[in-house]
This record gives sequence, structure tokens and C-alpha cells, in this order.
Amino acid sequence: MAGKVNQDEINSILWKACDTFRGILNATDYKNYILIMLFIKYISDTWEEHYEELKKKYKDDDQIKRKLERERFILPDGCHFKDLYEQRNEANLGEIINIALSNIEDANKKKLEGVFRNIDFNSEAYLGQAKERNSRLKSLLEDFNQPKLNLRPSKIGNQDVIGNSYEYLIGKFAASSGQSAGEFYTPAEVSELVAELVQPKSGDRICDPACGSGSLLIKCANQLLKDGVNDFALYGQEVNGQTMALAKMNMFLHGVDGARIEWGDTIRNPKLVEDSATMKFEVVVANPPFSLDKWGHEEASADAYNRFHRGLPPKTKGDFAFITHMIETITEDSGRVGVVVPHGVLFRGSSEGKIRQSLIEENLLDAVVGLPSNLFYGTGIPAAILIFKKGRKDKSVFFIDASREYQDGKNQNTLRSKDIDKIVSTYQKRENVDKYAYKASFDEIKENDFNLNIPRYVDTFEEEEEIDIQAVQGEINQLEDQLATIQHQMKKYLKELGYGA
Repeated sequence: MAGKVNQDEINSILWKACDTFRGILNATDYKNYILIMLFIKYISDTWEEHYEELKKKYKDDDQIKRKLERERFILPDGCHFKDLYEQRNEANLGEIINIALSNIEDANKKKLEGVFRNIDFNSEAYLGQAKERNSRLKSLLEDFNQPKLNLRPSKIGNQDVIGNSYEYLIGKFAASSGQSAGEFYTPAEVSELVAELVQPKSGDRICDPACGSGSLLIKCANQLLKDGVNDFALYGQEVNGQTMALAKMNMFLHGVDGARIEWGDTIRNPKLVEDSATMKFEVVVANPPFSLDKWGHEEASADAYNRFHRGLPPKTKGDFAFITHMIETITEDSGRVGVVVPHGVLFRGSSEGKIRQSLIEENLLDAVVGLPSNLFYGTGIPAAILIFKKGRKDKSVFFIDASREYQDGKNQNTLRSKDIDKIVSTYQKRENVDKYAYKASFDEIKENDFNLNIPRYVDTFEEEEEIDIQAVQGEINQLEDQLATIQHQMKKYLKELGYGA
């Protein structure tokens, strides 16, 4: 194939490859098979291009082998995508793929540990009995063997192409997954907005303690990469093993090889720790599960890291568990938090009200941004973004009601670029905007019993247009005259036809 590959063509080929599983599995399950095969195809094509370059440069096979062992990914013998494709007619194809994945993970243990362990290409439960399973896996390999799906670095042009394709697929899977989609994906526009609001800087350590497939971390990284800044570090933790694998692959496919993504429950068992304390980050962002039940209340009461010293959230709503964890893991001088929450977090009382009051009294809450409804997969409820900052001098809280400005969609609403730009610029200027934004003083919030319900601060009431009574009465009189004329004509016509007196 001559020239660079086309982004839209790659996206189309990849989405069509999903036909192999549609009607057999739901998108939540088959996404793993598609995305892992994309990853294997990418590292195989990259490895092959470098191998061919080395063959031209060196004649000694041992020297070439030593050079390949220092490649970004080591590809053991028999594990190349082409090796799998050549065995597409074998009776134990699922087992062959599983073995190759295991060998690749073992050869790249520091980078790929846990990426393939939670997916089984030989699963009868998911892929059917042997004959059906082999047929589906053969189709999958053939879909990825198309000449146009050449993922060599020289063909994709830059890392964004393959990363964009991966994000494209995850977004499509989320749209098809219904209720479960929110567990692994935050809509790209919301992630972009959060990333712009927290303003990552050179040298920042950036963490997402509920990272899903890692899209929000990538958006934060892109804020720096677009300005040529490479001095940053990404960290994440994800409770679902398969989703954690998606996040790791997402990092590599975007060229962010140094990211550290851990597998585990952030509240019950935080993995990003050092010296018996939670690690500290300049930026912490997340879209945690909304009002999670059974989030770990019992364990939190004896938390080894003292994250919940302001009080324990209720057993059935874990929103403030994630919020307080995030706040406790930012640096003292310049730490920022950007977290997506359901609106109940803004006004619910009891233990949540006490925690909210403490956070405001400690001058940690910087802004509340209300979002439109129906932005998120799996739920139509409106949400908000809370921005927390350490080291604030100003004790005000800035409220933005962005709930009425969005692109209306058939199944889901979206934030447009102009909507994001308006929110970010308004937040940065921090000035009142009629029916859109308001800077509330600490005293105002205290008078409202620390209730952060946005309509208490941003008045969006639209006065009804004043009615001209005389003009309306004139229109009524005119209509009555017209009606009387029509009734008179109707009686005349009926009489001529022999009806009535």
C-alpha cells in the first residue's frame, strides 16, 4: 500500500471486524477480542518494520537478534500476527492464540503484565463450541490481515492514528454497551473538558484512581503533548482486570510507554503507595462510578492511610469516598482535582453534608460546573464537575451552569467544542455571567447551609415576555368577527341545499 494509511479507512475496517461477534456477544464482551487483536497487529507490524531495517543494516543474525531484544516490545518466535494468521485453519486456533499472548506477556513482563491474562480466545462460553469458535477466530484474523490495515510506523505517519483508532473503537463499544458502558469509558468531550479545567503543567504527575480504559489520562497527556511537553507521568488504578488491560494498551497505542496502571480497588486496596503512604500527585482526575453501593464502608472505618478523617460517606453511596481519596493524594502546594459527580453530591445531607462542609471550610473547593443531562453512557441523569485545589488564597467558589448548551442527539447529547471553550474561558476569567456563572462568597455558601445546588447561585430564570392585553383583545375581536361571518355563510349554504329553516 503506497502512502500513509487513512484514519477513516482504518476505523471502518476495525468496526466492520466486529461483525464477527455481533449477535453472538454484546459489545461489553467482544470489545476485548477486537482491541487485543488490534494491539497484537500493531506491535507485530512495528516489530516487522524494524526487523527489515536491521536486516539491511546488519548481516549478522545474532547482532540483529540482540538489537530486537532492545525493541519497544519483544516478539517471541511464533507470536507474530502473521504466525497466527498462517495457522487460521488449525483445529485448536483459540489455544494457539492464547499461547502466543501468554508468551508475549512473559517476554514483556514489566510492560504488559496482566494485559492478556483476563481474556480467553479458547472460551466455549463466549465464542461457542470448537467449530463455531474456530470459524469466528479465523474471520477475525482475516479481517485484521487486510492490506489497508498496515500499522507500520512508516504507514501510520504518527502515533495519533493508531491511538485515535483505539479510542474510536472504545467509544463505539461504549455506545453499544448500554448500562455497563460507564464502567470503562467517559465520553471524549467530558474527558477533554476535565483535562482543560485542571490545566496539567510540565513536570506534573497525573493520576486517575478509577481510570477505566484510560481515556481521561490520555486527554490530560494530550494537553501537554500538543505544546511539545513530554515531562509528565501518568498513573492509574482500575478495579476491573479486563478494563485495566484496555487502559494499559491505550497508553502504549498513544505512545505513552511510561504510564503505571495498577489493578485493584482504589478504596479498599490502593496500589499507588510508597513508604506506607499514598503517593502524591499534582493532578488527580476521575469519573468514578456514580453513587456506588457497597464501596467499602467497613474497610474505610479502619483505613490505614487516614483518608476519611472528615467522616465516612454512607454505605450505599461512595461518591465522597472517591472524592476524599483524590483530595488526600494531591500535593500540598499546587494539587488539583477534577472529578465528575452526580448532582446529589452537591446537596445531600447527613454524613455527606458534613464532609462537604469540611471541604468548603478548608477552602479546597474551587468550582462547580453543571453539565447537560444525557451525556454519559448508561445513565441520563445530569452530572457536575467539581474542581478542588490546594493552596487557594481566594475563598469564593465559582459556579457555572452549562446545562443548557449542548448538541442534542437521538440517543445521547454531546458537548460541542464551542461549549467546552465557553466553560473553560469562563472558569479562567472567574467573572459573573448573567444566567451562566456566579462567584459565590464563603458567607453566601454558609448561609445556604453549605448546599451547592447550582440554581441557588446561578439564576437561570427567564422572565416571560410582557403581554399587551389591548393587542390580544383586538386579535380576539377580529377572530370573533371572522367566525360570525363564516357561520352566517354556512347557514346560507345549508338553506340553499334544503337543510334547516
